[in-house]
Amino acid sequence: MPLTVKGIEAKREPGMYGDGSGLYLRVGPTGAKSWIVRTVIHGKRRELGVGSVDLVSLAHAREKATELRKAARAGRDPDAERKAIVRAAKEAADRNQMTFGKAAEAVHATLLPKWKNKKHADTWLSGLKLHAFPRLENKPIQSVTRADLVKVLEPIWTSRVETGRRVRQRLHTIFQWAKGEGHFQGENPVDQIGLGLSQVRKVKTHLAALPWREVPGFWSQLTDRDSISSACLRFIILTAARSGEARGANWQEIDFEGATWNVPADRMKRGKPHRVPLAPEAVAILENMRGLDPVLCFPSPKRGKDGVRPLSDMAFKLMFGRMGVDGFTTHGFRSAFRDWCSESAKADPELAEAALSHATGNSVVQAYARSDLMDRRRELMNAWARYATGAIAGDVVQLVRA
Repeated sequence: MPLTVKGIEAKREPGMYGDGSGLYLRVGPTGAKSWIVRTVIHGKRRELGVGSVDLVSLAHAREKATELRKAARAGRDPDAERKAIVRAAKEAADRNQMTFGKAAEAVHATLLPKWKNKKHADTWLSGLKLHAFPRLENKPIQSVTRADLVKVLEPIWTSRVETGRRVRQRLHTIFQWAKGEGHFQGENPVDQIGLGLSQVRKVKTHLAALPWREVPGFWSQLTDRDSISSACLRFIILTAARSGEARGANWQEIDFEGATWNVPADRMKRGKPHRVPLAPEAVAILENMRGLDPVLCFPSPKRGKDGVRPLSDMAFKLMFGRMGVDGFTTHGFRSAFRDWCSESAKADPELAEAALSHATGNSVVQAYARSDLMDRRRELMNAWARYATGAIAGDVVQLVRA
């Protein structure tokens, strides 16, 4: 039986009381109560302390237990990671002055358990060692000024824009940590360096798109290829979906009877669920994919360590290379669809934007726009499918509101 708040208060007898999923309440000989998580780390059974009942609630203990078990299943050692963090903090406290280099390493140790991407974890600190450490490593962090930071960033600010932006972000994180730990007094100096750096001109770029009039011709080339990549790209074209949304599509999201693809919020860029009306041609593609995998609609032919995985985002680029075509991207088919809506279908802008899951209007307009225009979007997507697949002759399909 899971533990309850009242039940925890009533426990007096020394021993271990299970809550489920590896979480236990430990009552010591003196009556002191604490939380323990039992899990397996690198093949060995371990007990990890979560904290005193006086400081950690039942709900928080369950959350921490879930985090520790997930870390263990991922092959990490959360106990060693926690000890590394404590050790880094102790080393920092033992010094009279915290240097910038030690602060950077302490922040890195603190953030390390939260990162799943090993490459990002490695480059986070190496980027600072390359660009900031030569000037700042042994400098007491309290003495670092705005001018020091400008000298660090100026050489890369305009020549290596993305690198400069990332280093600036990491510097900001370090000084925020130093302020919180009492190693730096005053405002974060990174917030004050804007005027000291050259202005970087921002140029808005768009991903290359195949002109909408050329889509039917490209479609005929795609249908000549019997592959999962080809099927997924055809599905992307017919649904005007983003690549990641389509590659991650699973059978639970597909309503064959209603010819609808229900994409959950956690897989959408805007963080909101999106219903996609499926044209008959799109349904036919899915029907042809049935039986390849019980979960994914478009599984990768290559298996990962955990078994079947979605298609890689490189799958389409590689296919374009094999087809001998270039000059456009997968994402660009959304632009081709949008241009077709405006120039050929003469569809209302809000209808085309709804099909792309784009927000339109200001916050007030969005608050009152409760309908997702599903019926009208179905008509639009059916017309687009007929055009894209070459099933209809001519360009113009009038879809303006009557």
